Amino acid sequence: MADASLSKFLIVIGGPTAVGKTEVSLRLAQYFDTVVLSADSRQFYRELNIGTAKPTAEERQKVPHYFIDTLSIQQPYSVGEFERDALAVLNDIFQSKDVAIMVGGSGLYLRAVYAGLDAFPPISVATRAFVRSGEEVGGLAWLQQQVAERDPDYFAHADRNNPARLRRALEVCIESGLPFSSFRRQQSAPRPFRPLLVLVQRPRAELYARIEQRVDAMIALGLEAEARALWPYRHLPALHTVGYEEWFSYFEGKIDRQQVIEKIKQHTRNYAKRQQTWFRKHGPWVSFHPDEWMKIAEWAKQQMSG
Repeated sequence: MADASLSKFLIVIGGPTAVGKTEVSLRLAQYFDTVVLSADSRQFYRELNIGTAKPTAEERQKVPHYFIDTLSIQQPYSVGEFERDALAVLNDIFQSKDVAIMVGGSGLYLRAVYAGLDAFPPISVATRAFVRSGEEVGGLAWLQQQVAERDPDYFAHADRNNPARLRRALEVCIESGLPFSSFRRQQSAPRPFRPLLVLVQRPRAELYARIEQRVDAMIALGLEAEARALWPYRHLPALHTVGYEEWFSYFEGKIDRQQVIEKIKQHTRNYAKRQQTWFRKHGPWVSFHPDEWMKIAEWAKQQMSG
């Protein structure tokens, strides 16, 4: 992490989808006269708009944002690349400002910047090919079995329905001959700033009501048409995203339109639950309701003067 004597601060705003992180980040950025880095791994992509709830053009005019609309869905982009790019941006920002804001629900991306990624070994072409062929034949169940056998410690806490995470863990296990979890315990490189970790939370019923409203609003704004335009690219990793994947089954005639909408709402609730679990397990987060943005600002100022 970072030395307590450092005079540069990164306010990290995490929390589940639809909780109200964007509004909090905008208010804090205006309060501290600074900028916002988005660590939402789907807001990077220019083609994903309605389904990713990006800040509006008007909001981005008021507060400069980084890492929104910076990539095409056809450009591979890893969390390690984001760590490198975000640290370079922060280095520039901290030349003129003492505070920056980073916001997102992608916990791994947030942590990569404020704490650093673990030093995983490079993965060979042969290992990637082995894992890919195994997954093609055995699917998610094969990935789950392989990771459970090779690293039960990681598997006990992993998101078992996330093939990308399981695939990555398995590749590291095979390549190194060591458990994936052993790399995750390594010491991270120090950061030239102090991270202040803010977790934005709402009561479950309140959050789920907001998810329902957000999905309905996305449908009204034309999410179906956006997903249809992206259907030819459905094989790309960026399209394995709640709000888009569900439409592909509909376009193939496997489910009806109302089922799509219900599945998006259900999968969004499930995703929010997984996010909350991640934040509980990782980092000394200080919790606030999103309406308490002024309390967050006061808390942050206290940390900075302490």
